[in-house]
Amino acid sequence: MMETWLGDLDFHLIAQGRHWNLADRLGAHPMRHGGHEGVRFAVWAPNAQSVSVVGDFNGWNADVDKMYLHRNAGVWEAFVTDARPGQRYKYALHDAVGRLLPFKADPLARQTELPPATASVVPEAQEFVWTDADWLAERPARQSRAAPMSIYEVHFGSWRRPAHGESLWDREGRELIRHVADMGFTHIELLPVTEHPFGGSWGYQPLGLFAPTARYGTPTDFAAFVDACHAQGIGVILDWVPAHFPTDAHGLVRFDGTALYEHEDPRQGFHPDWNTLIYNYGRHEVRNLLLASALEWTRRYHVDGLRVDAVASMLYLDYSREPGQWRPNVHGGRENLEAVGFLRDLNTLLQEEVPGVMVIAEESTAWPGVTAPVAEGGLGFQYKWNMGWMHDTLHYMGHDPIHRRYHHHDMTFGLVYAWSEHFVLPLSHDEVVHGKGSLFSRMPGDDWRKFANLRAYLGFMWAHPGRKLLFMGGELAQRAEWNHDGELDWGALQDSRHAGMQALVRDLNTLYHRLPPLHAGDSRPEGFEWLVGDDVENSVFAFLRWHAGECVLVICNMTPVPRHGYRLGVPRDGPWLERLNTDASDYGGSGVGNHGRVVAIPTPSHGRPFSLELVLPPLATLMLVPQDDSRGVAP
Repeated sequence: MMETWLGDLDFHLIAQGRHWNLADRLGAHPMRHGGHEGVRFAVWAPNAQSVSVVGDFNGWNADVDKMYLHRNAGVWEAFVTDARPGQRYKYALHDAVGRLLPFKADPLARQTELPPATASVVPEAQEFVWTDADWLAERPARQSRAAPMSIYEVHFGSWRRPAHGESLWDREGRELIRHVADMGFTHIELLPVTEHPFGGSWGYQPLGLFAPTARYGTPTDFAAFVDACHAQGIGVILDWVPAHFPTDAHGLVRFDGTALYEHEDPRQGFHPDWNTLIYNYGRHEVRNLLLASALEWTRRYHVDGLRVDAVASMLYLDYSREPGQWRPNVHGGRENLEAVGFLRDLNTLLQEEVPGVMVIAEESTAWPGVTAPVAEGGLGFQYKWNMGWMHDTLHYMGHDPIHRRYHHHDMTFGLVYAWSEHFVLPLSHDEVVHGKGSLFSRMPGDDWRKFANLRAYLGFMWAHPGRKLLFMGGELAQRAEWNHDGELDWGALQDSRHAGMQALVRDLNTLYHRLPPLHAGDSRPEGFEWLVGDDVENSVFAFLRWHAGECVLVICNMTPVPRHGYRLGVPRDGPWLERLNTDASDYGGSGVGNHGRVVAIPTPSHGRPFSLELVLPPLATLMLVPQDDSRGVAP
């Protein structure tokens, strides 16, 4: 028997599915052992007849470096003296009847070679030296539900195209950080950077759950990017995919000749929408792999949040399936009880192990309590993407203004359930691909109306309860839909109208930070008050945002008709300052407005003792504050 590096506690925790340091024990680890330099390899493959390590160090010969099986845990282990950091490797497994399987990449690999190549890479032993202690100490307060959160969603490889041979995390990362800081976003959300074989999946079909993709640089480069974000006061959120994995032969599919990570029954284990395989959440070791991956990104790489993709597909056994194509749970229902348990474990674990980290659900149904605490029967997420708000409001904005009176409810319905969960309002990558067009192109009318509509819509979004998320290019009013093989249309900023949209988003973020009513009351119904929600004929909406006695008045005119003398009841008399006008000439608008100030008079209206007589610019959103509540200077 070989001398083992793994111990009984490791095997016990792996079998229980509770080894939170799994990536430190399995995978490839350079070390000195018995007076020799080498690499320790370990992999879980309980049903294999034999396993070898193959790689650059042994000519990819499966007969050289055979591994030893710890039968009580199904873990194979070997120490290879000829292996060194930077070398490629895989595992050669024979199944239970002795058939050699396709060479498998390491499920716990911390580094991979550049796709389309598929080998794992032995990582460097030296750890990254972090400089973000102050950020981590402040993070719980920065990411509390009382703090502003404005997210810039990015597909890193197509934000800008890199020069040949350069690390994207290095050069492009520095430019991205400068851009996000200048625009006033609090967070960058990265489409998945876990290693994935097919670039066209945008990372949503990953196989390397512990490895930053080699497309953008090394693991050290990625750590340095996160550290640099924190130095500029910017949080980092990763899209993370525990819902399914692709069927590539070098990956997890029938890893040891059996359905190890997936279900044997395709009614449980095959995803018909994406032709992928579904993790077996009922297996302790599989849950452990996923939970350890979440800890890897949040502990090892100091990531500030995970956005869990495709949660709805995890929660329902009949998701996208016809009758007879799915198996009910033990109670005869459609809920995936094992997935529910996994998600609760995920959120509980992260709050225990990495306090202050956020977990956000992309959940598109009415599943109750997505953001309710686990102790109260909820799933325990901090936030949920508000897909209903996004679909309804984009549907409204897509109509010609003359028809909007018939769809008025699309803009107001989100307030019926706005406090049932803690929401993020997402204008995400999914809304600007697959022929949908860009946000700009989805607005009706000629160029003038498209720009005005989009400005008004973004103003409405930033004033509406819920955290903000905007996919890259939205701040430029990019005309073409997103192309992951290209880059953003940075040249559009030579046009003053596109530059004006960028200026507007920057100012929206500034006001969102400076005016607590716009963010601090998101989670409480008393933070919002309708003034006018039923002006169907004029397509006007007006409401107040409240916090600690301070208020912000928001008015949206969603037609191209300027409205003069529009009387609106307000709670206070005296001067009100026009802090934002999306029709301002600085943003490329027509410059119609209230000259920065309007005085409330003691004429009752809308059930209030005072009122303002306003000019409502065409296709525009206004924000006003009582002069005594004004904070800072106008952006």
